[in-house]
Amino acid sequence: MMQLIAYPPRSEWSELLKRPAASAQSLERAVEEVFTAVRENGDQAVCDFTRQFDGVSLESPVLPETEISRLAELVPGHLRDAIDLAYENIRQFHEAQKTPAVRVQTRPGVDCWQEKKPIDKVGIYIPGGTAPLFSTVLMLAIPAAIAGCREVVLCSPPDQAGNLHPAICYAARKCGVRTVCRAGGIQAIAAMTYGTREIPAVYKIFGPGNQYVTQAKQRAVREGVAIDMPAGPSEVLVAADDSANPAYIAADLLSQAEHGRDSQVLLLTDDAELPGAVRRELETMLRELPRREIASDAIDNSRMILLESSGEIAEMINQYAPEHLIICHRQEEFLLREIRNAGSVFLGNLTPESAGDYASGTNHTLPTNGYARQYSGVNLDSFTKAITYQRLSDRGVREIGPAIITMAEAEGLSAHALAMKLRVADLHEIPNKKEKEDA
Repeated sequence: MMQLIAYPPRSEWSELLKRPAASAQSLERAVEEVFTAVRENGDQAVCDFTRQFDGVSLESPVLPETEISRLAELVPGHLRDAIDLAYENIRQFHEAQKTPAVRVQTRPGVDCWQEKKPIDKVGIYIPGGTAPLFSTVLMLAIPAAIAGCREVVLCSPPDQAGNLHPAICYAARKCGVRTVCRAGGIQAIAAMTYGTREIPAVYKIFGPGNQYVTQAKQRAVREGVAIDMPAGPSEVLVAADDSANPAYIAADLLSQAEHGRDSQVLLLTDDAELPGAVRRELETMLRELPRREIASDAIDNSRMILLESSGEIAEMINQYAPEHLIICHRQEEFLLREIRNAGSVFLGNLTPESAGDYASGTNHTLPTNGYARQYSGVNLDSFTKAITYQRLSDRGVREIGPAIITMAEAEGLSAHALAMKLRVADLHEIPNKKEKEDA
């Protein structure tokens, strides 16, 4: 059960807020082995590792379109309706993130502008196994489609029959994803990094995963492939006081704990009675939870921390930088003003973290492991890059040409200076020629 730490001194905060982590050295060895094999042996290596890690023998890692359609048709009507509702909300929220081109005349005759262009080829990784996250298909494929990405490659680990969950296939088909691959873990990231005969290489890889997937994505960066963020095991921090419902808090903590044994959940409070009430609810709910063994292990590695004030709560939140932050506290306005580091925030007793996971419209692919200090969650801009443009007229050359020449010469870059000197000289010649002709 979650350990309670009461009024810890600040000197102990860093130790209390450490995330569970595997040995980086062992992760790197495993990732390097798989990347080398996939680079050298392509699809065969992908299938070999799928047999080794998932216990499934496949002829091909790619799921044929006819099979995608067949599996999609197996989704029951009530689940289709739920996915359709979530699709519309996520699409609406991400459509609203479109921004017009930025145009500025920095000096007379100097026009500068910026336009966003889609990343042509993106890969989306969808965790599978014991919890096939078909909702992640919506979170990644919808903004990819809105951005205008030309090719989307989906990879997800197969089940014991060598198939993907029907809801993954339904969501993929609804979002227009045509390349769907039965490959998970390190081998999927490696395949999208290098490309194989059947799995296309991509320019950027998106999607959550365990520590092996996270390490593999970071390895992909060394091969020139961008990633959304180094997202790892899921986490939630709940900041609450006596205005919160203990049962709601317990359910919110368990909703993250059931993701995996390496998930971490935290409760911060300045109310001494709340931890006991939440613990009682956790004990009751865990007995009924289908994934109770996984959730129990995560809960055992997590903490309730009793603090002196809402000010200390805000400080600890910023230090921890949670992936998900739930605030059920009378000082909500103060906390929102003070908090700078969080992936996504859920406010009030009626807003569970699962709302953002599925259907409110915000994206659930978020920075974990403290990366919310410097990374945003996935959004429409994640699937685009900005290109800047500029055009100088003769007036523009006269306005900024001398400054450019001066700066280039001061840096010792003579050719840079020459490029502008030639243009300045030609513009001086044009009026001179006209004067001679008039004479």
